[in-house]
Amino acid sequence: MAGTGRLALRTLSGSGWVRGSGPAVLSRLQDAAVVRPGFLSAAEEETLSRELEPELRRRRYEYDHWDAAIHGFRETEKSRWSEASRAILQRVQAAAFGPGQTLLSPVHVLDLEPQGYIKPHVDSVKFCGATIAGLSLLSPSVMRLVHTQEPGEWLELLLEPGSLYILRGSARYDFSHEILRDEESFFGERRVPRGRRISVICRSLPEGIGPEGLGQPPPAC
Repeated sequence: MAGTGRLALRTLSGSGWVRGSGPAVLSRLQDAAVVRPGFLSAAEEETLSRELEPELRRRRYEYDHWDAAIHGFRETEKSRWSEASRAILQRVQAAAFGPGQTLLSPVHVLDLEPQGYIKPHVDSVKFCGATIAGLSLLSPSVMRLVHTQEPGEWLELLLEPGSLYILRGSARYDFSHEILRDEESFFGERRVPRGRRISVICRSLPEGIGPEGLGQPPPAC
């Protein structure tokens, strides 16, 4: 464990970072639910963690979210970043969002305690557009996506520290997503121990809505 509290997770050769209920759903969502492991270097992850820690430390972990989607969390919205962090977020924008998409500002930062988790939910179209992209810091975790109408269709994403996940299109609108609690945190038969997890989440602007029209708290991602 590094000084930031990062939990290392060795990826088994050939295991990949996405698994699903069958070849059809994996093929259909191959460009809609994407994991890019190692998107951040260890130094970049350290940069973000150190910048976020003072603000997060001033907040208490909460156990009741406004839409009942998160347990054991603290969160903030951040608009002002250091030059180094801005460069990282520009890389996220280039990797995850199309040239015609406008990003919401500020960026949503979510801090889950080791026993915290995110319940299954679909982000409201009032607060989030067609694309969600998140950087995972400190701890590995498993994100599970389940089709809202066909629960037998599912995906699981292995999110290692420093990885970038992208949900767009059908994966964003037609599937709920959640972060598994520690006792349920498996990727297939492989145990993925949870620690404290920080996610830095960028979202595209809902169609037809200007940033000034978003008056509600951010969704969980």
